[in-house]
Amino acid sequence: MRKTSGTAVRISGLGVVRGSGRRRVEVIRGLDVVVPSGEVVGLLGPSGSGKTTLMRAVVGVQDNVTGLVEVLGRPAGHPSLRRRVGYVTQAPSVYADISVVENLRYFARLLGASEDDVVRSLADVDLTPLADRRVGVLSGGERSRVSLALALLASPELLVLDEPTVGLDPVLRRDLWALFRRLADRGTSLLVSSHVMDEALRCDRLLLMRDGHLLADGTLAELLARTGTADIEAAFLALVEDEHPPVGDDPHDEETGR
Repeated sequence: MRKTSGTAVRISGLGVVRGSGRRRVEVIRGLDVVVPSGEVVGLLGPSGSGKTTLMRAVVGVQDNVTGLVEVLGRPAGHPSLRRRVGYVTQAPSVYADISVVENLRYFARLLGASEDDVVRSLADVDLTPLADRRVGVLSGGERSRVSLALALLASPELLVLDEPTVGLDPVLRRDLWALFRRLADRGTSLLVSSHVMDEALRCDRLLLMRDGHLLADGTLAELLARTGTADIEAAFLALVEDEHPPVGDDPHDEETGR
């Protein structure tokens, strides 16, 4: 296994606000995050916790951002990062009326990638047998894999994946995580979001989010040891309760006898 040293993403004091006046909502507040190079970093948390907003900030497409977001040594969204960062959104970003391989060849031209890159990307996501099939007739999971193939065309140094396994069957989930591990072993840095807690087992490091802020940052072993729990779901719940103790658990509550 080859690991690279250094930092792929450095975030300091990140804040993201939507709306204004009475409709102003603080989506992320005061977030500090480091994503090491060459690791699979899992971004876990329930829907609405700010995972997608954080990822959009990392790839430089999020509005109303304050704080520092540095990616591969450059400000997020810098033109030089175009080929170096791959981004896969929850909704497949492909053309439905042309074939799988035509999609890849079109985006390869935009990125300056080669036909060899097209062939490699198809093989990486196990879509070679479907290369000539029109995207519009593919299943949802197959379309998601086409989006991933597009992101892999330029062999990015950082891959940002927003819920890449949602809606996939267990076999495809297993195969995609095996691909993520191979990419990390080759030195690619991955930031992968999920609301499926058991996917934490496949990550080198975990970022647990809730309500726009970071609950915890560490390896699975570190988080289990910190919370004294046996699995990541129990650890997450323990961290939530540490922040918001149940009513009646306040040691200074008169009704508890102090």
